[in-house]
Amino acid sequence: MVGMSTASASFIAPDALLSHWQGHRRLTRRVIAAFPDDKLFTFSVGGMRTFGELSMELITMGAPMLRGLTTGQWDNVWDRSARPKQEVLRLWDEATPQIDALWKKMPAERFHETATAFGQYPGTVHDLVLYVIDNEIHHRGQGYVYLRALGIEPPPFYDRS
Repeated sequence: MVGMSTASASFIAPDALLSHWQGHRRLTRRVIAAFPDDKLFTFSVGGMRTFGELSMELITMGAPMLRGLTTGQWDNVWDRSARPKQEVLRLWDEATPQIDALWKKMPAERFHETATAFGQYPGTVHDLVLYVIDNEIHHRGQGYVYLRALGIEPPPFYDRS
């Protein structure tokens, strides 16, 4: 576009990106909820981590990533230990409003800046945010495979309401 700098150009508005991400989070929550409690941290296929472990990874990345990007305070304490499904869902639900609140604190121009997430992952802020979203989608796909292997119909992948 004529007269638009690279820094001000964007494909998607920050609020739209947050809405997109929260849609994925709603769907991932339904995948977690679909697991039998006794299989969340015990069942896996082909040597992959359990969906409980993957879910805890996502919990320890989403809000902590945004906290670090907005405040410079990086949580490097990643307790991904096994726990009851209801606790995993509680932690998931606690992260949702944290993500919303932290998102509001991030100015749009911050997405074009660079950061080093958790002291070890350098990149532009928008790439780091997209990584968290992509990682969630990837792990949710593993959850779909696990559910099908357990004979459970997963939630429709296209329903992010």
